[in-house]
Amino acid sequence: MPGALWVPFDASWYLAAYPEAAHRIGEDGLAGAAEHYALYGEADGLSPNRFFDERFYRGRYPDIERDVLRRQWRSGFAHYCAGGWHDNDPHWLFSNRVYRERLGATLTRHALERGGYVNAYDHYLGEPEREGVSGSLFFDPQWCRHIARAHPGHFPVGLSLYAAYLALPRHVADALPVSPYFDPVWYLARYPEVGAAIGAGHFASALHHYLTNDTPRLYDPQAWFSEIHYAQANADVVPAIDSGAFRNGYDHFLRFGAFEGRSPHPDVALAAYAARSEVQADVAHGLTRDPYTRYLADIARLGGHPTELPPIDEHHAKQVYLRRAEALLPVLARQGLDFTCHETPSVSVIMVLFNQIALTMTTLASLRANFAGPIDLVLVDSGSHDTTGSIERYVRGARVLRFRHNIGYLDGCNAALADARADAVLYLNNDVTLRPGAVAAALNRLEADRAIGAVGAKIVRTNAELQEAGSIIWRDGTTYGYLRNDNPNDPQANFVRDVDYCSAAFLMVRTPLVRACGGFDPLFRPAYFEDTDLCIRILEAGYRIVYDPTVMIEHLEFGSGDAGASLKQMLANHRKLVRRHVDFLRYQQPSHHLNKVAARGRRGDRRRVLFIDDYVPLRQQGSGYVRSNDIVQTMARLGYEVTVFPIMARHIDSVSLFENFPETVEIIADQGIADLSRFLAERAGYYDAVWVGRTHNLARMLPILGEANRYLPARGLVLDTEVVATPRAFAWSQVTGRAPPEGTFEEALREEFLCAYHAQRIVAVTPGDAALIRIAGHDDVAVLGHMLTPQPSPAPFAARHGLLFVGAIHETGSPNHDSLEWFVAEVLPRLEAHLPADARVTIAGYVRPGIDLGALGENRRVDIVGPVRDLSALYNRHRVFIAPTRFAGGLPYKVHEAAAHGLPIVATGLLGEQLGWQDGRDLLCPPGLEAEAFASAIMRVYHDEALWTGLRDAALARVRHDCDADSFSSALDAILQGATT
Repeated sequence: MPGALWVPFDASWYLAAYPEAAHRIGEDGLAGAAEHYALYGEADGLSPNRFFDERFYRGRYPDIERDVLRRQWRSGFAHYCAGGWHDNDPHWLFSNRVYRERLGATLTRHALERGGYVNAYDHYLGEPEREGVSGSLFFDPQWCRHIARAHPGHFPVGLSLYAAYLALPRHVADALPVSPYFDPVWYLARYPEVGAAIGAGHFASALHHYLTNDTPRLYDPQAWFSEIHYAQANADVVPAIDSGAFRNGYDHFLRFGAFEGRSPHPDVALAAYAARSEVQADVAHGLTRDPYTRYLADIARLGGHPTELPPIDEHHAKQVYLRRAEALLPVLARQGLDFTCHETPSVSVIMVLFNQIALTMTTLASLRANFAGPIDLVLVDSGSHDTTGSIERYVRGARVLRFRHNIGYLDGCNAALADARADAVLYLNNDVTLRPGAVAAALNRLEADRAIGAVGAKIVRTNAELQEAGSIIWRDGTTYGYLRNDNPNDPQANFVRDVDYCSAAFLMVRTPLVRACGGFDPLFRPAYFEDTDLCIRILEAGYRIVYDPTVMIEHLEFGSGDAGASLKQMLANHRKLVRRHVDFLRYQQPSHHLNKVAARGRRGDRRRVLFIDDYVPLRQQGSGYVRSNDIVQTMARLGYEVTVFPIMARHIDSVSLFENFPETVEIIADQGIADLSRFLAERAGYYDAVWVGRTHNLARMLPILGEANRYLPARGLVLDTEVVATPRAFAWSQVTGRAPPEGTFEEALREEFLCAYHAQRIVAVTPGDAALIRIAGHDDVAVLGHMLTPQPSPAPFAARHGLLFVGAIHETGSPNHDSLEWFVAEVLPRLEAHLPADARVTIAGYVRPGIDLGALGENRRVDIVGPVRDLSALYNRHRVFIAPTRFAGGLPYKVHEAAAHGLPIVATGLLGEQLGWQDGRDLLCPPGLEAEAFASAIMRVYHDEALWTGLRDAALARVRHDCDADSFSSALDAILQGATT
C-alpha cells in the first residue's frame, strides 16, 4: 500500500533484528537486506520493519497463517498490504479497537483521507502521540515521556516514542515500564522462565511475552492483579473468558472490570476506592482512565496502598467552625446585614439568642445570602451579656424581643411566634450555615401541598457527617436522626419522604397551624423534645411532615449551649414525652437498628415498590431504559414509593440522577447483585411489590429471591419482560446464517420463560409478545407499551437534509449494531447516486465503551455523533428517519420517538409488524430484507414532499393513540393494584 508509513522495508532495523541475515547475505552474495527478505525472510516469518510483526500477525489470525502455508499469500505482511490493513492489527503493541475507542467518531474514512492516511495505524504512526493517544493500553505516551526525561540516553532521538520503544535493546525495554498496567521488572522476577524464553529469541521483551504467549491466564502482569483471584471473585466473567471473548481476566478487567470496581487482587479494595469523590471526579474529567490507574499511581506516590481518609475529628471541626465565625465577625459587623422588609414577608424567621454573637452573625449572614426575598426576622435576646445586646447596630430590619434573663429556647420561640407576620415560620438555630437555596426550597415544598404542615432539612455536622436525614420517633419515645454519622451523599439520604419529625435547628411550619397547636408545649421548658412533641401534634392534626434533602444546613451541634447540661435536660424531657404521647408511641417501630428503614418514613396509605433492572435506567442509555425510566416516573406520580435497585452497580454522577428521576424516588446506585441478599434482609417486609425488569434478570436472581422469599411480598412479584427474546434469536440465526437455538421455537420460548413461574404478574410490551408468553404457558399477562407526547419538529420539508438513525448500542452484534452495519454496507451504496451531495447519515445514541464503530465512520457520508442530550435539533434538521433493523424483539422506542418528533420513518417490515403500523400510510416498511427495496423506499419519501407530509401526519396520529400518557398511567396502575392488593 504505497504511502503508508508501515510499508517501507527498513534494512538497518532488519539487520539489527535478524543478525543471522547478514551472514547469509555475505555467504550467498546477496545485494542486501531487501533481497534477503524477498528470497528468504518473508517465507521464514521475518518482519520487514519494526512496525509490522509477522509472527504476531500469523498467530493472531490463524486463517491467514493457513493461507500462507498453502502459499496463497507470500506472508502475513503481503496479506496486510493487500487489504488486511482495513481491520486487522499489525503489531502486538497496536490495537485498532483501542485506538478507535480513544479517538471516537473523529477517526472516520473521510478524516483519514483528508489527512492523507491509509488506515488507523498509518494515522497513529503519522501523528506520533500528539494528543497522548495510544494504540494500546500497554503503551502510555505520558509514562514514556516521563521515562524519556528521566533516561534521556535510552530513547533514540528523532523517533516517535512508539518507534523509539520498539527500537530499544531488550535489556533496556525490560527495565522501563511504559504503562501503568504492566511492570516488566516484577514480571521477570516472578517468572524467570520468561527471561530464558526471551534469551532464546522466542520473544523480544517481557511485554512482548505477556501480550503474545499461548497461555495468557497463567501470567499476572504486575503485583496488584491476580488472574486466580479475579476468576474466583468474578465467576460471572469466567464463561466469557473461556469462550475466547477475552484473552484473559486482565483483558476483561481493563476493558470493563476496572470501571465497575471489580476486585483485581485480594489486597486491593477497588470498589471502596472508586467510590471516593476525588477518584470519581478524576475519572469523569479524563484525568485518569479508570479508578485502577489512579490506584496504581497512588501506590507509586505513597509507597504503599492508599488508605481510607481518616474521619474528621469533630472537636477540631467545631473549633474551626467557631474560629471562622469569629474571624468573620468584624467584617459582618462593619458591613452590616439588612433585613428591612416593606412588603408582605415570605417567611418569618425565629431565632433565640443567648450570647454567641459571632455564631449568630454568621448564621444571619448565611440566611441573608441564602434567600433574597422578604424576610420577617424576629430575634429573641434571652438575657445575653455579650454584644448580642446591641445587635440592632449590625442587623437592620430585625425585630428584637429582649428579656433580662435567659428565658430558654422554648419560651423565646413562643414569644416570637405571637409576632410572626408571614404565613410560614422558620425555626432556625443560631449555630447553622444554610446551604444554597435552602429557604426557597423549603417554601416551595410547603406550598406544593396544603397537607404539608412542616418541612425539615438534611442536617450535616461540622465534620461533614450527617446529623440527620429526617428523624425517627421510636416506640419507647427515644429519637434517632436517620443515617446519623453517614455520608450526606448516601442515596438513602437524598430523596423526599414523609417523616416522624425534623429537628428545629431548621424547621419550617405553617403559621396558622403552629399557632393552632399553641406553639411549643411549655411542659418541655426550657428545651429539648419540644420539636418532637410539636411534630407529633402536627401529625395528629392530619398534616404531613416532609424531609427535603435539597434543604441542607451545616450545624454546630451543641454549639449554642453546654453539651452536658443539654443531655441531662434531654433525659428529663424524654420521660415527659412518653407520658404525654402513649397512644401515638404504641404504633411506632420498636427501637432497633434493623427497623430504621421501616421507620424512616411515615407509611400512610402509600404502597412501596422495589424496581430492579440491569442498570439504573437513565434515559440517555436508550434501548428499553427509556421505557423503564417512564415506568419509574409514572409509579412516583401515581403515589407509589419507589426504590430503584440495579443488578449492575456503577458510578453515576448525582446530576444525572436528579435529571432522570423524581425527587421522591430512592436510587440505590452504589449497590448491585452482590448486595441484593443483604439488602432484602435489611428491608424485610418493607415492599408491597417487586418489579423486575427483563426476564434474564429474574432468571439470574432466582437463587437470591428463593432464599430471601420470606422477606418479600407474598403475591407482589411482577416480571416486566421488556422483550421476548426467542423470536429475535431465531431471526438472528436466519440473518447471520448462524445456528438457531436448540429445539423448536415453542421449546425455546418455554425455556426462556421457565423463571416466569416465580412471578405473580407478567408484563409484555406488545399484544404480540403477550400472545407468545401465553404460548409459553403463562396466562396472566398485561400489556404496557411506550409513553410519548408528540412534539413535531417545525422545520419544513425543503429545509431538511440527510438521514437520521438514533439508537443505543450496548453490545457488538446487537440489533442496532447489526442494522447499521447492514445499512452502511448494503443500502448506503445504493443511495449514493441519488442523494444530494450535502445529504449525510447521522448516527446518534449511547455507545457502550469498548464498542468500535470506526468501520461505520469510514463511509464519507456517515457522521457518528454519539449520545446527544437533546435530540430536538437532530430531528428538526433531518428529512428521513431510518430503522434498518433485521432482528429485534419488543417495541421499537426509537421509531415512536422519531414519529413523535414528526420525522417520517423508513423501517424494515419486522418493525412495521411489531408496531402494527400500515406500510405506505404510517411509515414505509418494504417487506423482507432487500437492500434495494429499503434504498428505494428512502428515495421515495426523501424526494416526495406530499408523501413525506402524509407519513408525518399519520405517524403523529398513531403516537397520540398508541403512546398516550393517560393510557400508559392507567395500565401501569392496574398492574400495580393487582400486585399490591
